[in-house]
Amino acid sequence: MSPQGNAAWHFLHRHVAEGRGARRAFADPHRALSYADLAHAAGRFAAGLGDAGIARERRIALVMLDTVDFPAAFWGAIGAGVIPVPVNTLLTPEQTAYILADSRAELAVISAPLLDRLRPFLPELPALRQVVVAAPDGTPPAAQSRREQSWDGFLAATTAPLVEASPDEVAFWLYSSGSTGMPKGARHIHSALRATADTYGAQVLGIEADDVMFSAAKLFFAYGLGNAMTFPMSVGAATILLPDRPTPEAVLATIARFRPTIFGGVPTLYAGLLAHPALASGAGSDRLRRCISAGEALPEPVARRWAETVGVEILDGLGSTEMLHIFLSNGPGDIGYGTSGRAVPGYELRVVDASGADVPDGVGGELIVRGPSAAEGYWNQRDKSRTTFRGEWTHTGDTYVREADGRYRYQGRADDMMKVGGIWVSPFEVEAALLSHPGVLEAAVVGQADADGLTKPKAFLVLRDPGTDPETLRGELKAEIQEHIGVWKYPRWIEIVESLPKTATGKIQRYKLRNGVG
Repeated sequence: MSPQGNAAWHFLHRHVAEGRGARRAFADPHRALSYADLAHAAGRFAAGLGDAGIARERRIALVMLDTVDFPAAFWGAIGAGVIPVPVNTLLTPEQTAYILADSRAELAVISAPLLDRLRPFLPELPALRQVVVAAPDGTPPAAQSRREQSWDGFLAATTAPLVEASPDEVAFWLYSSGSTGMPKGARHIHSALRATADTYGAQVLGIEADDVMFSAAKLFFAYGLGNAMTFPMSVGAATILLPDRPTPEAVLATIARFRPTIFGGVPTLYAGLLAHPALASGAGSDRLRRCISAGEALPEPVARRWAETVGVEILDGLGSTEMLHIFLSNGPGDIGYGTSGRAVPGYELRVVDASGADVPDGVGGELIVRGPSAAEGYWNQRDKSRTTFRGEWTHTGDTYVREADGRYRYQGRADDMMKVGGIWVSPFEVEAALLSHPGVLEAAVVGQADADGLTKPKAFLVLRDPGTDPETLRGELKAEIQEHIGVWKYPRWIEIVESLPKTATGKIQRYKLRNGVG
């Protein structure tokens, strides 16, 4: 084995060794780091782990906002052979405590604004021995207990060398979004990071050394981790980090300040940005050349309006925590509006029925994928691992149709599909039709039983203008859907709501709507 098998070598230390240390790696609203600065900070963090007695293959939790400290902790841990576990910062304290307990994290790096709500839960975690407190602006916070230490106080005076690592060795964990239950820890190996960079990053995104990347999707999210860290660091490019919530106002202000060349968002955010009066050509950056989307299928009306307003097409794709990043995507000059595009080079896709047999083009089935970035399995979830990871194939749980031209069209999650009048109906197809109306900002469709016990579509809508007459809108929507996508598909009930329930990564939680939870 060699230190060059360690992912931290390829993505970080290689750039310093090859003379690119002075290039900017990361900037947040308060600080910036060059590749040399980041390598030094990561080395000091790795040495701090050694001083704290955190042994190789043990886990540490990163409950961190997106600042320049995040990559220092992530790559420092990987360089030391310690396994970092990024944690969704939007989870409840109970859910965060669950992940810390489930992973048996021995140390947690927690951003100072998140610490107060977590403090009551930390004494109940027997494996947790130390808490490192990182401030978004770099100002050392005051420790309130003996096991709390500031970020600067934790970093060692000297740096630790990279440990030798096999490309097949587990490097880090990512927990699923937990949209239908408690999160599951997917274990990813060192070589998976480079696999996503060599496939999607190089062959679809086409990222280059002079690019400036800004991902509104956060680093704790597999999509955001690839966008903001794996892809730019694979070529020595720069990344802009936003520690705050990615509201349309915050995103537009960040774009205007840093002028990124590539932007990564999720469908909900793109819809929100389109509703913002300040959105204009380039979204505020005269250098913007590429936009990408994942997390949930991008509705065609949103994609078209973005291209018309901003002047840059969105490359929509599908990825997952289990596959680490996007494996199915539209590409530059090859946009199929309303589809997730084609297989990313290096990945193989199939659409199968319940028995695992391939279905013909035009017929819906579960999408399964084979590729080099699949997780090793879930931590302590044997049955779920066997259900999802079957030999070389990963089962996504997404229902897709492969079209004759080789593109794949999303139909919904397997448990979101509904049968109306004996015919399968995709909630996503109905939602896309609803979103084509200029008065609709967001839409979600679920199945609901009518008075005879038969399933019919029900729609939940967030309106662009709350003053819109709901009865007039309902009539217009029903008429348009019956005419354009099928009489049986129109929503029998349309409910106007202020917001839709979503996971922290922006996916609509339709099961909550089915269960009557708004």
